[in-house]
Amino acid sequence: MTGNDILLWDETLFKDLSVLEPDYLPEYFPHRDSQLNALRFALKPALRGMRPLNCLMVGPPGTGKTSAIMKVFKEIEAHAPGVVAVKVNCQIDSTRFAVMSRIYRQLFGISPPNSGIAFRKLFEAVVNFLISSEKVLVVALDDLNYLCCEGHANEVMYSLLRAHEQYPGAKIGVIGIVNDASDLYCLDSRVNSVFLPEEISFPRYEEAELLDILKDRVRYGFYPKVVSGEVLELIVSYVEKTGDLRVGIDLLRRSGFNAERRGSRMILLGDVEKAYEASKLLHLCRGISLLSDPEKQLLELIAKKDETKAGELYKSFHELTQLGYTRFYGMVNRLQMLNYVDADFTGKGKRGRTRIIKTKYEAADILNCLKKA
Repeated sequence: MTGNDILLWDETLFKDLSVLEPDYLPEYFPHRDSQLNALRFALKPALRGMRPLNCLMVGPPGTGKTSAIMKVFKEIEAHAPGVVAVKVNCQIDSTRFAVMSRIYRQLFGISPPNSGIAFRKLFEAVVNFLISSEKVLVVALDDLNYLCCEGHANEVMYSLLRAHEQYPGAKIGVIGIVNDASDLYCLDSRVNSVFLPEEISFPRYEEAELLDILKDRVRYGFYPKVVSGEVLELIVSYVEKTGDLRVGIDLLRRSGFNAERRGSRMILLGDVEKAYEASKLLHLCRGISLLSDPEKQLLELIAKKDETKAGELYKSFHELTQLGYTRFYGMVNRLQMLNYVDADFTGKGKRGRTRIIKTKYEAADILNCLKKA
């Protein structure tokens, strides 16, 4: 290493570290034009003072769902003063009161009392404000399935979706954000009959798309010549294992720190490999924590066997959960889509086709994450 290759103590490889933060909202948001346009079309009536179409945004983690919402909400904030857009993180606000408190804070700029106020009173305050100010409310419920886990999904959805029946003049639209449509198994017929969402699909990014997006983060996040094409390709190959763009952004950040620690002006392949070793379980555990309880139980059963036939696995799963084959089959497909398991058909079996199911990660790593989830 020559003198020119050495990074001085007061120098950094990062031009703008905020570009590599998980909550950064980029100006350049490619490969999601159709999804953004579908979302804008659904919300268009709100710009004219009417109730918007409800939406359901569906796709695996790290495929741009939350960023798309934030981008469109930012546009609404800038150009539509008659619309109030509120994003609720249902992992954090997982009860009906917490959801309504989040909406209340956005409307009034203050938090409601922590105690002594009923959900119905809080909801009435929100609705009366909307009617008197002639504003339209759009609520995005991110990770809506967490309301299912807590048993609050139906009441929250029913209150928002049918507000106009009880309070004439109330105009509210709901956007649900989930990893899989089957996550909404808990919604009852009263809610489904009024939700009727426009479904907007967010598929996993393809290799060329990941490369394009990460190149843009490199351009604005690092100084020139810090990240080579070879290094970026290695990062993309790691991201492809999960399909989660956030993994790639985190790897760029960690690899940069590793290079700085060495006093280097360039990120090397070893910096990326070291970063992935340090973070791969973090990403795996984060993904597993988002699974429903039955999905976690199914993944645990699979991880405890080297490989298993679908029929044998279903028998164990049914004994454990009492859930039927349709739910089981859907969960196996979802775990395969999320890249946690292989579930390939073989030519063996009574009808010539049987499914062999096994984990794609080290079983010990999966079981370790399940303990923390």
